[in-house]
Amino acid sequence: MDTPDDVSALFAAIDSLRGKHNVFAFRGDLGAGKTTLIKALCKKFGVKDEMSSPSFAIVNEYDSEEVGQIYHFDLYRLKTPEELLDIGWEDYLYTDSMLFVEWPDKGGTFLPDDTVYIDIKVDEESESRNLTLST
Repeated sequence: MDTPDDVSALFAAIDSLRGKHNVFAFRGDLGAGKTTLIKALCKKFGVKDEMSSPSFAIVNEYDSEEVGQIYHFDLYRLKTPEELLDIGWEDYLYTDSMLFVEWPDKGGTFLPDDTVYIDIKVDEESESRNLTLST
């Protein structure tokens, strides 16, 4: 993928996995394009709302014409994984909604076993992104 806005292949992969999986966790260094990828994916799923990084709110909610609610989490500012419980994490997990999670490692063991991980590596020379999906 040349830019974080070019999400066609990633969209197709996630679209084929949703229903069996609802948590999609994005891992990558600062500036790798996690938020940009999630915004582009949300647009592909029919979100028309203004989107922003949930860095301070921890979670943003978007209405999707195609899949209903999408929740975008940014766990970067969590001091402990247990803080997820304070925002109702378990309630989000038991919905049919899609959850896009940045900095999932900050969530510790609270991410479900069937989480789909999207690892983002930036090629410094070309500035392209290499994505790897795993469960």
